Amino acid sequence: MKDYIEERAVEIANYIVENKVTVRQAAKKFGVSKSTVHTEVTI
Repeated sequence: MKDYIEERAVEIANYIVENKVTVRQAAKKFGVSKSTVHTEVTI
């Protein structure tokens, strides 16, 4: 995985856990699709 993708995945995962938000809410915050969030966070 590219470094910037890995960093974004960690940021998104931390955001989801710390703020107790849904994948859809995290996707909106980071400007990516919910599929992207799900894929990056699960890998």
